Amino acid sequence: MAPRSEKSQKSKNNDKPKIDKASKKISKPKREHNGASVKSESLALQLEDEVPDFPRGGEFSVKRSSNDYEKFGDEDPLKKVWKNNKKGRKVVSKSEDAESDWGLLFGAGITGKLPRRVNRVTLKNLTPGMKLWGVVAEVNNKDLVVSLPGGLRGIVNASDALDPILNDKTEIGESFLSSVFSVGQLVSCIVLRLDDDKKEKGHRKVWLSLRLSLLHKNFNLDVVQEGMVLAAYVKSIEDHGFILHFGLPSFTGFLPKEGWNGEVRIGQHVQGLVKSVDKDHKVVYLSSNSDKMSNSVTKDLKGMSIDLLVPGMMVNARVKSILENGVMLSFLTYFTGTVDLFHLQNIYPAANWKDKYIESQKVVCRILFIDPSSRAVGLTLNPHLVQNRAPPSHVKIGDIYENSKVVRVDKGSGLLLEVPSIPESTPAFVSISDIAEEEIQKLEKKYKEGNQVRVRILGLRHLEGLATGVLKASALEEAVFTHSDVKPGMVVKAKILSVDSFGAIVQIPGGVKALCPLRHMSELEIAKPGKKFQVGAELVFRVLGCKSKRVTVTHKKTLVKSKLDIISSFIDVTDGLITHGWITKIEDHGCFVRFYNGVQGFAPRSELGLEPGGDPGAVYNVGQVVKCRVVSSIPASRRINLSLIIKPTRVSEDDMVTLGSIVSGIVDRVTSNAVVVYIDSSGFSRGTISMEHLADHHGQATLMKSVLKPGYNFDQLLVLDFKGNNMILSAKSSLIKYAQQIPSEISQMHPNSVVHGYICNLIETGCFVRFLGQLTGFSPRNKAADDQKTNILEAYFIGQSVRCNVSNISGETGRVTVSLKQTSCSSADASFINEYFLMDEKIAKLQYKSPSESDLKWDEKFNIGTLTEGRVEEIKDVGIVVCFEKYNDVFGFITNYQLGGTVVEKGSLVEAFVLDFAKAERLVDLTLKPEFINISRERSSMSHTKKKKRQRDALKGLVLHQTVNAVVEIVKENYLVVSIPENNYTLGYAQLSDYNTQRFPRKQYLNGQSVVASVMALPSLETSGRLLLHLNEVNRTSSSKRTKKSSYKVGSLVEAEITDIKTFELKLKFGFGLHGRVHITEVHDANDLENPFSGYKIGQTVTARIVSKPNDADSSRNGSRWELSVRPEMVTGSSDIGDNISEKLDFKIGQCVAGYIYKVESEWVWLAVSRNVKAQLHILDSSTEPNELEDFQNRYHVGRLVSGHVLSFNLEKKLLRLVLRPFSTLPLRTDEEPQTNLVNKELTAHIREGDILGGRISKILPGVGGLLVQIGPHTYGKVHFTELTEKWVPDPLSGYHEGQFVKSVVLEVSNTVRGTVHVDLSLRSSNVRSLKNSSDVHSNVRAIDKCVEKIEDLHPDMVVKGYVKIVSPKGCFILLSRKIEARVLLSNLCDQFVTDLVAEFPVGKLVIGRVLSVEPLSNRVEVTLKTSTVSSTSKSEISDLGKFHVGDVISGRIKRVESFGLFIAIDNTNMVGLCHVSEISDNRIENIEAKFGAGEKVNAIVLKVDAEKHRVSLGMKNSYLMGETVVQIPLDEGSNEPNGDGMKSMSTTNCSLLGPLNIEVEYETDQLPILSQAEERACIPPLDVVLDDFDQLEENNTNSTSEEGGNKKDALNEKQIRREKKKAKEEREKQIRDDEERLLEDAVPRTADEFEKLVRSSPNSSFNWIKYMDFMISLADVEKARSIAERALRTINIREENEKFNIWKAYFNLENKYGNPKEEAVMKVFQRALQCNDPKKVHLALLGMFERTEQHSLADELLNKMTKKFKHSCKVWLRRVQNHLLQKKDDVPVVERALLSLPQRKHIKFISQTAILEFKTGLPDRGRSLFEKVLREYPKRTDLWSVYLDQEIQRKDKDLIRALFERAISLSLPPKKIKFLFKKYLNYEKLQGDEERIESVKRKAMEYVESTMN
Repeated sequence: MAPRSEKSQKSKNNDKPKIDKASKKISKPKREHNGASVKSESLALQLEDEVPDFPRGGEFSVKRSSNDYEKFGDEDPLKKVWKNNKKGRKVVSKSEDAESDWGLLFGAGITGKLPRRVNRVTLKNLTPGMKLWGVVAEVNNKDLVVSLPGGLRGIVNASDALDPILNDKTEIGESFLSSVFSVGQLVSCIVLRLDDDKKEKGHRKVWLSLRLSLLHKNFNLDVVQEGMVLAAYVKSIEDHGFILHFGLPSFTGFLPKEGWNGEVRIGQHVQGLVKSVDKDHKVVYLSSNSDKMSNSVTKDLKGMSIDLLVPGMMVNARVKSILENGVMLSFLTYFTGTVDLFHLQNIYPAANWKDKYIESQKVVCRILFIDPSSRAVGLTLNPHLVQNRAPPSHVKIGDIYENSKVVRVDKGSGLLLEVPSIPESTPAFVSISDIAEEEIQKLEKKYKEGNQVRVRILGLRHLEGLATGVLKASALEEAVFTHSDVKPGMVVKAKILSVDSFGAIVQIPGGVKALCPLRHMSELEIAKPGKKFQVGAELVFRVLGCKSKRVTVTHKKTLVKSKLDIISSFIDVTDGLITHGWITKIEDHGCFVRFYNGVQGFAPRSELGLEPGGDPGAVYNVGQVVKCRVVSSIPASRRINLSLIIKPTRVSEDDMVTLGSIVSGIVDRVTSNAVVVYIDSSGFSRGTISMEHLADHHGQATLMKSVLKPGYNFDQLLVLDFKGNNMILSAKSSLIKYAQQIPSEISQMHPNSVVHGYICNLIETGCFVRFLGQLTGFSPRNKAADDQKTNILEAYFIGQSVRCNVSNISGETGRVTVSLKQTSCSSADASFINEYFLMDEKIAKLQYKSPSESDLKWDEKFNIGTLTEGRVEEIKDVGIVVCFEKYNDVFGFITNYQLGGTVVEKGSLVEAFVLDFAKAERLVDLTLKPEFINISRERSSMSHTKKKKRQRDALKGLVLHQTVNAVVEIVKENYLVVSIPENNYTLGYAQLSDYNTQRFPRKQYLNGQSVVASVMALPSLETSGRLLLHLNEVNRTSSSKRTKKSSYKVGSLVEAEITDIKTFELKLKFGFGLHGRVHITEVHDANDLENPFSGYKIGQTVTARIVSKPNDADSSRNGSRWELSVRPEMVTGSSDIGDNISEKLDFKIGQCVAGYIYKVESEWVWLAVSRNVKAQLHILDSSTEPNELEDFQNRYHVGRLVSGHVLSFNLEKKLLRLVLRPFSTLPLRTDEEPQTNLVNKELTAHIREGDILGGRISKILPGVGGLLVQIGPHTYGKVHFTELTEKWVPDPLSGYHEGQFVKSVVLEVSNTVRGTVHVDLSLRSSNVRSLKNSSDVHSNVRAIDKCVEKIEDLHPDMVVKGYVKIVSPKGCFILLSRKIEARVLLSNLCDQFVTDLVAEFPVGKLVIGRVLSVEPLSNRVEVTLKTSTVSSTSKSEISDLGKFHVGDVISGRIKRVESFGLFIAIDNTNMVGLCHVSEISDNRIENIEAKFGAGEKVNAIVLKVDAEKHRVSLGMKNSYLMGETVVQIPLDEGSNEPNGDGMKSMSTTNCSLLGPLNIEVEYETDQLPILSQAEERACIPPLDVVLDDFDQLEENNTNSTSEEGGNKKDALNEKQIRREKKKAKEEREKQIRDDEERLLEDAVPRTADEFEKLVRSSPNSSFNWIKYMDFMISLADVEKARSIAERALRTINIREENEKFNIWKAYFNLENKYGNPKEEAVMKVFQRALQCNDPKKVHLALLGMFERTEQHSLADELLNKMTKKFKHSCKVWLRRVQNHLLQKKDDVPVVERALLSLPQRKHIKFISQTAILEFKTGLPDRGRSLFEKVLREYPKRTDLWSVYLDQEIQRKDKDLIRALFERAISLSLPPKKIKFLFKKYLNYEKLQGDEERIESVKRKAMEYVESTMN
């Protein structure tokens, strides 16, 4: 802000105002005390960022000014510089006179004089400890800015916003203040101290505190009364409200959440209305009702002191007197306060404002400030503040308003204006000094009330809702008025206020301050900024940025005068934009450039215009202004790429570098992992070579990087890829050489082609090989190396050069599979070793880049194949070191092998032959062997011409790819130096590794070892003069160390001595230090002895035959052993055995073999069958007896002999799988002949029906699923529920548990559709015994206990037993055996009515029933469980089929039309036959339903009569019926009822007759569920129920007709009889159809198809869906059950909420039982259910499941969440109470919490229900206490009395019950309610039977009636 003018300051300092003595005594000592006592505290309370003060944007301090504006208490910090200082003394004198009012009021007031002016808060009378009401103006990260009365502003440090007691619970971070406080919030604060502003004279900072411990210092619980408004902190947040802290430890508060709006954080300031005070617990209960708080007036208290007054407190007051500039009021009996003009009720007080107030007028006001030291109190009548709201602010600083109305003219002070702001006007005050440029003598004459003026807003007084304005023309025209007017890039002229070490503070015209940092004070860095920047000088600046009211400017001339576009945000950036910026940071890889408003970009090194190897720090400086060009930008990621090269080079398309191009480049710099080069090509300026791409050899790449220097020129570089403007390059010779063949697209690759590439990534399962660009191939583990055991991560490295063979190319997926096997990818030439030598020379040149002239040809001295002279420097164990006189840095070395027998001494001169020269290491390998020395001398004795000719002669016999025999001379790290004796000892060099095998283990070679090699390259300049070879075979025989051949060989007989006896071997020694062993299987011919070593002892000599030599791997180790045998067959046999005796795996499946146990595990026993053949025996194959299986590990011990039968064998591992029991062998399938890797696979070929096996229970299947039994390592069988026990027992699973061993018999072995094998087992002892005893074991078992295996064994009236499989509302299904199930209809379940089917007939229940009907064809059995006697006339009596003969033509009516045929009811019989679709017509029938209909009369011929199965097959073809006559079937006179069973058996066609046609029908019905359903309808329901009545009716009619005699029958008209019969038949046909459909609906589905039909017919029935799920669970198909649940949720209509919710509950139960993991599966379904249903219902459903399954921990956890989520739900709390009571927990805390959470209207219901639960769980005392509690509050609730009495009546304590009745009837209740109680009392006594008591109750009732009547 602009400072006051110097004259004004001077006059203020010089004038000495006349202040009353009393005032001095009050104010001055306080100020001195403040300076002394708060000094130490001020350091802690000081702002962290004191320098500079301007960045926050506004002045938080208040400036001491002496002007007329002080008369109204305005210390506006935004005061500007437009003050006219003329006659300043007069203004000051008036102001100083006004300051004496403080003393007049409270000093002179003692004398009885009333003050003339109001109390005002100014900096002069502001003292520490003063309490003020303020409004939050700014919320910063570290402090708050509070607007105070009189336009003052104060700062609240973050640490002073809360009491220390809350600091532990709150994290005061950067966002804490903004989350707790908001702008416009009213707060009560207290002054801590006042600090002088160091930067501006006359300014002081006001430091405030919001700590309630200071504001409520003298509060206690006795002072707090109901209706009082109190401020507090939120100490903690609970379920139902907030615990409050008032700053005092003596009491706390509670504020309920009900009625509270918005979020609350711990530490937040809140206000509440005192609702009640609990002095016992010292808790104050508050209410958050804002309407009541705004109207709550503080009551008068006895003995109330000024210390208890709090700013913002609302009080009733009376007008005591009218002052010059305000009103004096009296309040709370003892206190007086004043209201100034800006706090009156009317915010626009006119000149006649005094007329609005009269003495003793009652007003409502709030306390504005309290000064305890002077007892001054300020009040406010502002309507907004009285309503406890901050006045609204509708104007902004800097806004200009044209038509502002003058409301009041204050003589000598200023103007009060009404500013036309939107939406409502705002009062504004303009000081007299801000009205005009010149001094105004008489303000009242120039401005009149009602005038219109143009005003600009200068500042805001937030608390009063008052704006301060300026009318000066210069202020109205000023461009920069506030920080919002400052824009980046703006050029301004500013005045220097101060200069410091960090920069200069300048002021822009308009009052806004800015900082010019030190680096921006000049183009170049200046040492003494104070000389150039003098305080008071005006200079031109350019705004750099304005952020958070922090303005930064620059004085750099380049920036100030720049005409280029500026960048002030990332949105402004466009590619190609040229602008100015300044460098902020310089790195090796580039420079960071800053622009306006903090925007920053980066210019990489390649865009700096540097020379190769140049240092950016030497060219550029930090702070330097540079012109730059935008290359690219990414606004989202705030990135800008720049270039200091303004004009980019344009490149034509022909010159563009592409993938695979060869370029050259110069090294710019070498980084830690790459080399950066400048490219000599168009389009790109920079490239990168990673370290691995410097050479093909990994070691040379590292060495090359270490010797590279900036400026080195790479002649050839291959472009691998592009990354932005950067190229990825490679210097690998292999890639450069074959660049044209390396593909960049998948279309360029061809299978079986070999291409070069490099490894870009390694994983455990393989290698990724990169070519050009991003084209990548993958080499899986099995194709990465020839040896499958190779560790890929160790064998290869990232960046390695490789040759790969393209194996597979997938055009669809874009995947390329390559092979790196050396056998298919080896290099065909010697390029790998040749590149090694060439790179060695390059490295040598770089190491010695500046040699002297004499050193230029130093390597010619040591040409390979020449003689050189040197001196022996040192003699070592491995050889001799030689030094050379002229070359000090070159050393020679002669290995001991190359000495050739020559003896040398240290210091002697030797002449040696050069074998090899490593130039990079400067090491020469020499030899003194005579053959080399002599040849060299012979060559040197010839002339120069003859020498060359001799060399050519030596190589004349060598041609490319010739195979030569060579001798190893030197073994180097990467290659061998060999000599070729046949070619005059010519030297050659052979590589030890290839591109792909650089890290593979290398073969070991010895000096002098003979090798076979091929010539790959003849000596030339390209090969550095070397002959390059490729090794073919390796002969490991060393000429220097040849081992003596042993005289022993395989098959030799030896005499050996036993040195040790082990469990499985004899250790022997024989010959000269040779060791061997005899395996336990090599002692006897047949492995049939338990302890074969028992006849041997240590030291004994035995004769043995050698059967095996030590293997090659052991030959290099000491103590290698020979394999011997002492078997008689071997020892006495022929010695002509050969070099090896190999064990052949000539075992056969089923062969009996024996072996010795050498390892026993928990599941397996391992046997040694021979020296190299092992066998394993599984625990379940070791026995069939459970007790033996339990004792498995104890029965088998190491060394025991075990014999078994071969089940399978593995040739590779030489491993057998044995079983102890013999089994029948079958011819092997073709795929089993190799018998490879079958030892641990699922083998079931040896399992046959009837086999007895040992097993282990793996899983107990749910419901009646039975058991899953493991019978092999990977083989499992299933035991049906009916095969668990011998007898029918109620719970057959009770004796079984998982892991139990059992003895089982195989019932059936079958193959499933999936290709697996299904084994059915039985645990019934009769099945096991029947296999051991050929006699009929079942004869000993009662017929009712027999398990019926075949449906043919069942017959009607047979008594059977079974287990309930599934229950539905229509009946149930029972299991009769493994393959037979029976249906029991609901009507046949029980003699009595059953209410709960599931409870009465649970799944797995054993039931006894009687067979009603049997259908062998459809495999259907119907059983009744009724115990009543079956009717003597059974439906299952067999008809006499004798009346039917093949060829008979019969007549009948079509009963039903199905797609596979017609069911025909034969006239005059109870039989129904089937005419198959193929027998209906001679021609093919397309649509049988369209041609035939039910009820039609047809003729047919009998094709087949099956008396055994009671079936009749019919035909209707015309060819059958031509010439035939209809045979009338005579009625059976002696039969009164048709034969039902025979009739049913006729319902389907004879299988043997139809043959393949019947198969077709079965196939179709299997495929289409509707057909199978139709067949079932045809077979069972109509014949079972309806046709009996139909035929009975016809037969009865016929019988009755026959009884009348033949005469009467003849008399009747035959036509009329037929008509009547036809009509009767049609009526019965309709009834039959209806009954059949009804029966079908009652049928219980038993298959998946039937369920599918059911759910399709009733898709919205949750019952059907759940039964379908239950059916799948019974089949152990959990996944199918889940899919059905998902289908149900998708299918059921969205309106059927309850039906869908039933599915969700079933889904919960399903996952709870079968989920894996269970809890996670349940919670997933639970979360899904929450999204589709009422959350509370879902929670309650899940809770019910947890409680049913006794998962108490999960139920408790869920209840905790529910009581928080549904805290207003009575049902949830009752479930919580019930859960506690059932678990015997204390429910009192739960009840208390519930009452705090639940609404008041639900308390009665909750308490009464809880009391009932207490009674029911055996806690009547608690129940009584709850009932008594609620009845005390609601004594007239007869419903509560009734429930209470019912609970006591159940307890049967007569005395208590009668006492309770007496209490109830003694209440004064309405007649209707008291009648109810008397009636209940009377009924109770009648039940007790006490007549005297009954009369007593009646008498009391009469007395009550009489008393009410009177």
